[in-house]
Amino acid sequence: MATTAKAPTKANTPKDNVNTGIEAKDRKEVAKALQHGLADTYSLYLKTLGVHWNIVGPAFYSVHKLTEVQYEDLHAAADVIAERIRALGHIAPASFGDYTKLSVVDSSETPSQADAMLKGLITDNEAIAKRMREFVEIAEDADDVFTADLLTARIGKHEESAWMLRALIS
Repeated sequence: MATTAKAPTKANTPKDNVNTGIEAKDRKEVAKALQHGLADTYSLYLKTLGVHWNIVGPAFYSVHKLTEVQYEDLHAAADVIAERIRALGHIAPASFGDYTKLSVVDSSETPSQADAMLKGLITDNEAIAKRMREFVEIAEDADDVFTADLLTARIGKHEESAWMLRALIS
């Protein structure tokens, strides 16, 4: 039975006792952006892992190795993003239902053709980079320089990943 993701309620939201110089309402907005960023990161991690497992064809070895580097980076990034959400005093989403609801990554099916796999990863990396630019603005508006820097670095990784994947099919 499928269930829909529910937003944290007052009963399961941690008491707000964070006092780091970022206003509670601003931390909430930054955490909300990071929740989307975490969903994007974890969804792309899973999709990249699927390409790593399922790739076939003449570029098998290079794609297999490249996607291994990429999914390992995404896995580490998901942990950093989740921990930042917690440091801001909010809940880090941790279910596929949450990720499906919050992410821009198309995870509706696993492509079987190498070209479609790579194009999907390119599209998703670019969509995440674009969306993370919006999240950087939210963090900057909240004077959350740590989160802005974290997201700025992630934008660079997604752009690099898209470039490397694009080079394989150009």
